[in-house]
Amino acid sequence: MSERPTLAVGLMSGTSLDGMDAALVRLDGPTHATLVHFVTRPYDDEERHRIRVAIQAPENGANRAARFARLHVQVAEWAAEAVEMLLSEAQVPASEVALIAFPGQTIWHEPAAVSWQLGEPAILAERFGVRVVSGFRARDVAAGGQGAPLVPMADVLLFAAADAPRVLLNLGGMANLTYVPRRAQEAGVLAFDTGPGVAVIDAVARMVDGTRSYDRDGVLAASGVADESALAKLLADDFFAAPPPKSTGRERFGDDYAADLHRRVPGANGVATAVELTARSVAGAVGQWVPAGAEVVASGGGCHHPGLMASLARHLSALRAPLVLRRFDDLFFSGDAKEAVAFALLGYLTVHGQPGNVPAATGARGPRVLGTVTPA
Repeated sequence: MSERPTLAVGLMSGTSLDGMDAALVRLDGPTHATLVHFVTRPYDDEERHRIRVAIQAPENGANRAARFARLHVQVAEWAAEAVEMLLSEAQVPASEVALIAFPGQTIWHEPAAVSWQLGEPAILAERFGVRVVSGFRARDVAAGGQGAPLVPMADVLLFAAADAPRVLLNLGGMANLTYVPRRAQEAGVLAFDTGPGVAVIDAVARMVDGTRSYDRDGVLAASGVADESALAKLLADDFFAAPPPKSTGRERFGDDYAADLHRRVPGANGVATAVELTARSVAGAVGQWVPAGAEVVASGGGCHHPGLMASLARHLSALRAPLVLRRFDDLFFSGDAKEAVAFALLGYLTVHGQPGNVPAATGARGPRVLGTVTPA
């Protein structure tokens, strides 16, 4: 794939529901990506509510179908606004962009059965006159995989260490990790979702204080104490003991789950309990499945929660083979941009006819070229 540098836009709207991320990326082949510019088009409370309703609401016939159809268009409109912000701030015309990678917004994730994202790619292709790569998960699911996680390909090609094993940990709405023995080598790679990231923490924080959309600066968690009895019951969930490959989402660790935690442990103690749930489930997964000797490099919204990072560092250092927690920002660029950059790479691989999944991560029968292309 030797060619002149490719300018691509990668988009991402994850389970944390913070907003639509957009990254302008220069790709000099599949193993070198430079972040040119990054923006987030934040969701307001009403927009986040629309997505949550689509995920959580009970069946309601035609009304539900109409809601999905409208949201399918709206997600693409939000994505277009993010791309407009990105190109305007970077002072780059759309005519210089080779592709837009648009994974959409996950509405339903049922591992090995279906993984459904909303967001009409034709809107972006029409708005910018740029080809759009979308629908990344479907081919992996058709090949017997879970359709997630997909970022591991970027971890292998872009973010792993050249001479030592590394764990790339994402603390988004859900938490997931990729273990890579050496950069650009897929042999020995292990990747999977560990369980909740910040989705449960944020949801419990909203239930405790309706004026908050999340636990900003970890204030609520810091004022509470984790309930050890409740934690023991939560960590007994079968998902945590299940072997990889595995993936999850808000269907399992979403608002209903958070509401049950809030009922068990009300107030700030519930937020502190949710923080410990994430930290212990991540550290437990690392200790159980990851070979010793790897450094852990964290990115995602959870890195902005002081209590979560402190707890995670403490539990990783207490493992039988202690591990040091580092921040993605200190090694590369802003960790908030990582997943959008990863999808720019996945779009690049698609238009070059190269596989984008890591079968060891998703459980697919083999490597597959992901996504569909909407022409400019």
